Amino acid sequence: MNTEEAILMRRAIKHYDPAHRMTDEEINQLLSLAILSPTAFNIQNWRYVVVHDKELRHKIRAVAWDQAQVTDASLLIVLCADLNAWQKNPVRYWKNASKEVQEFMVPAIDGYYRSREQVQRDEAMRSCGIAAQTLMLAAKSMGYDSCPMDGFDFDKVAELIKLPDDHVIAMFVVIGKGIKDAWPRPGQLTLDDVVIEDSFPGK
Repeated sequence: MNTEEAILMRRAIKHYDPAHRMTDEEINQLLSLAILSPTAFNIQNWRYVVVHDKELRHKIRAVAWDQAQVTDASLLIVLCADLNAWQKNPVRYWKNASKEVQEFMVPAIDGYYRSREQVQRDEAMRSCGIAAQTLMLAAKSMGYDSCPMDGFDFDKVAELIKLPDDHVIAMFVVIGKGIKDAWPRPGQLTLDDVVIEDSFPGK
């Protein structure tokens, strides 16, 4: 399946075959593609909490409006971000670059993020959004369905997965074998509605 087909066919699927299991090889392939998602300064601040434990899945479902896909999908990923990834041994993000590039980029990371908490959080959410789309398109290319989710109690999920204090949860992504199609697209805006040439009018 090519990229265009994956984009056209990807839908948010809510109903999954609870008996289906993804292989370790498939999960590794999926995550190996996800970590190629771009991040600013290559800080790779996303963290993928893959929830295998059935009891934990049921506890998460209980604080996620009892949505069945939390337990029925083959894979539940709590997509998180390390807000302080920018300052945790940042030279590793550029270890394969030339010395000249390292000497420019590594100090630039500190200069951009230090004392800018909102920027750190905004970057985390941007990075996780891109990673989520990578996961979903990769899943579709592998013959799987997916659904991005934010209908849950973030604080309670954070407790359940023992989220570190310097991390945030962005969303869930569930992946598996869908057993019921999504509704027809309910109302896609046109390009004229969403594409602005050069600047917004009227100001």
